[in-house]
Amino acid sequence: MKTTVFLAAAAAVGLFASMAQAGTLDDVKARGVLNCGVNTGLVGFGAPDANGNWTGFDVDFCRAVAAAVLGDPTKVKFTPTTGETRFTALASGEIDMLARNSTWTYKRENDLKLTFVAVNYYDGQGFMVPKSLGVNSAKELDGATICVQTGTTTELNLADYFKQHNMKYTPISIKDSAEGKQQFLAGACDAYTTDASGLAALRATFEKPHDYVILPEIISKEPLAPVVRKGDDQWASIVRWVVYALIEAEELGVTSKNLDEMAKGTSNPELNRLLGTEDNLGGMLGLDKDWAKRAIAAHGNYGEIFEANIGASTPIGLARGLNAQWNKGGLMYAMPFH
Repeated sequence: MKTTVFLAAAAAVGLFASMAQAGTLDDVKARGVLNCGVNTGLVGFGAPDANGNWTGFDVDFCRAVAAAVLGDPTKVKFTPTTGETRFTALASGEIDMLARNSTWTYKRENDLKLTFVAVNYYDGQGFMVPKSLGVNSAKELDGATICVQTGTTTELNLADYFKQHNMKYTPISIKDSAEGKQQFLAGACDAYTTDASGLAALRATFEKPHDYVILPEIISKEPLAPVVRKGDDQWASIVRWVVYALIEAEELGVTSKNLDEMAKGTSNPELNRLLGTEDNLGGMLGLDKDWAKRAIAAHGNYGEIFEANIGASTPIGLARGLNAQWNKGGLMYAMPFH
């Protein structure tokens, strides 16, 4: 009898602890708006236009989550964050999720108490220099001045790389890409270092982008992922599975154009579960059965979002590379929807 009472009490404590940790979903629903932390302005990933309308790869992931949770992809408030302010904004509750070129690392997850839900872009750190510098390799940058953003993994990777190759450099600290662009174009630094995707995005905004070259060396692994606060498992699961829904949709051939037709039902049980025509997977997340359908409808599947914002036909001009589907030479695949 005592054992039964103890187990019941322990279960109750566990339940209340779980309830105490949860709450972001309820907060977002009550507010009617998703607060999403983004970059201060990185074209292709997250940047406002002259009218304050945000667009970009990361922005579309925010909107997909809003569509899944609130039924409307426009119900998002975008909060610009720098490398130094992004995690504080998340920890303080100012934002509900962070979708901003943030690298998943051991210390960030375990020391800062964050949950990186799922990698949505595999990247690596590189260097950009003016062609006029006559440099063809990062190994030729001994003694260079290098613009690097503070509060990022980029700083540590830079120091490690130069130490490893017995080279010296002078860092020029910048707070965001706007300041970095200004300093780099003004000649304050010989090279600019950040994620290779960020270099391509920044170069696309230059008046003469062809005057600058991204060097071939990739000096780090930078798995970029949306981030939430640790302890709210339900909210982490929602954001994680929205990411997976977009990736899975591409693999299964579901696009923004054929979505409604596919949602009528197919011979593929996995696809039917994804779109809510079989089972009710959304119920396990505290959502309805059409959550994934709405997320996909917002801006299309993963491939559509990639190509529209940063793909080969855009000024950013990024190839899929590691971000291609697993069955097309890349690393992207979703966990099974069953």
